[in-house]
Amino acid sequence: MSPPGGTGYAPAVVGDGANTSDEGLDRERLERWFREAVPEARAPLRYERITGGRSNLTFRVCDSEGGRWILRRPPLGATLGSAHDMAREHRILTGLAGTDVPAPRPVAICTDPSVIGADFYVMELVDGLVLRDEDQVCEAFDEAGRRRVAEALVDTLADLHAVDPDAAGLGELGRRDGYAERQLKRWLRQWEASKTRELDAMDETHRILSARVPEQDSTAIVHGDYRLDNVIVTPAGEVAAVVDWELCTLGDPLADVGLLMVYWAERRDNVVPLTRSPTLAPGFPPRQELVERYAARSGRDVSHLGFFVALAYWKLAAILEGVFARYSAGAYGETSDEYTTFDKIVEQLAGAALDAAHRLE
Repeated sequence: MSPPGGTGYAPAVVGDGANTSDEGLDRERLERWFREAVPEARAPLRYERITGGRSNLTFRVCDSEGGRWILRRPPLGATLGSAHDMAREHRILTGLAGTDVPAPRPVAICTDPSVIGADFYVMELVDGLVLRDEDQVCEAFDEAGRRRVAEALVDTLADLHAVDPDAAGLGELGRRDGYAERQLKRWLRQWEASKTRELDAMDETHRILSARVPEQDSTAIVHGDYRLDNVIVTPAGEVAAVVDWELCTLGDPLADVGLLMVYWAERRDNVVPLTRSPTLAPGFPPRQELVERYAARSGRDVSHLGFFVALAYWKLAAILEGVFARYSAGAYGETSDEYTTFDKIVEQLAGAALDAAHRLE
């Protein structure tokens, strides 16, 4: 989750999760690159790892005169597929800069692996709050404010889906048709490459969903991981920026809505993907209200949303299995103990995916 010199990740964004580790960075070479690519930066530079993101590594970069930026790089070690393609992520932010969708402004990109051993890019740091758990929500907003945040989150998603990919220069971001089929193939491939054990629920859900793919009515820019803690919000409850675009592509917009429903935890839920989900705080509207608001704002038919909810549970299980596998292999360096429970969370998500898939039969 990411945030600019001027717009930026404020200390409240990083919170207690920040540390001063610069793992995955070569200070000397990186500072030389910064002097050329970001001429307004003034050495010496300081780096803080921002925790919370579970895939690409995100660092806050501060210079000696108060300038602040965000640096994104892939996890340490080998990666799978295009999920860690820094040039692609930079291109997405560049395209969105000319739209009404709030996103961090890209500043510079480096594709020379001699600098830190991998591609990376720098973007502005957007001031605001990232709401990761109930405590942060309750400190920042009263119940009326939480409803404003929820409504802004849904409205921003509808606005993203209204962007013309060609007009934004993102018409070649991905194939326009067959999105659900491609997601089923892609994440099955990722699951097979990353899995640490066999889970029958993953195989059975894939079988059911593959036989029940709904017709794709429209194509939009799909964020791929849209949820409350992947946006930066203002104290007034508006969305200052949407971050973590690594899974963005072209596809069926209902995929983003389905995933948002999975992440939007309610008190009655048996499976909570984010163990300290911010939406458990009182005052957030229920899922159905969000769906109705999205449908009204976007004008889209949401009758096939159940398929995309099942797909979201299944896809999230595959993603977190990959995170767990990389954590187990040491790809994140020194980090918190939260990853140790991911194997159990994957099993819960796989079970929820199968339950949701059975409801389609």
